[in-house]
Amino acid sequence: MEMRRPAEIPIRLFQTSPHECGYYPERQARSLVIDPSSPWLAQVYPNAIDHGFRRSGSQIYRPHCDACNACTPTRINLADFHPDRSQRRCSARNADLDVVIAPAQYSEASFALYARYLDARHGDGPMADPDPEEFEEFLVGSWSHTLFLELREAGRLVGVAVTDALPQGLSAVYTFYEPGLARRSLGTFAILQQIALATQRGLPYVYLGYWLAGHPKMDYKRRFSGLEILRDGAWQELR
Repeated sequence: MEMRRPAEIPIRLFQTSPHECGYYPERQARSLVIDPSSPWLAQVYPNAIDHGFRRSGSQIYRPHCDACNACTPTRINLADFHPDRSQRRCSARNADLDVVIAPAQYSEASFALYARYLDARHGDGPMADPDPEEFEEFLVGSWSHTLFLELREAGRLVGVAVTDALPQGLSAVYTFYEPGLARRSLGTFAILQQIALATQRGLPYVYLGYWLAGHPKMDYKRRFSGLEILRDGAWQELR
């Protein structure tokens, strides 16, 4: 198939109908979605992520809400990243874990861990009680270059960082881990491992998805130095 530069690829955008916001249930959310039937999704994805889009399953989307702009795209500029004391302690606390780069695919162990994580974190939400098909639809894109960074404790799977590999960096799609291991701070450790992998590959950025200032589940991202946000069409340091 002949490859075309992103600027030459025709892109159609669709706007979803209003639906309940996953971050603020009292609000209505909408998204822009790049035509999911386009054969060029893999080609446009790297450029799209630099314009604030994300991947979920085989869809590339960006929040486009009528009365809210709380979702702010973020990335870590690795040239400016320096782990703080808490992050260094997190790395030391998890030094016994093995980090295995695996293909992004369904397995009984990964699905069971995913189900336990959702039950503990989202037991009363729309993500509760997943099935294997939902696991694959959400995490494993049909066209994306996706990796599972598996965190293993003496061989036992205790965490998975779902990561997209892009020419300019890694995109942290989703992380799930054993809910009973809170003291390990596996969510933070997973980001640190993605930073380490991007650095090993000579990539400049790790994309962390959307930051919502003050949101109890999303404000952790500002603890990573080198964090940049996309504002008014330009990436800038978060101050």
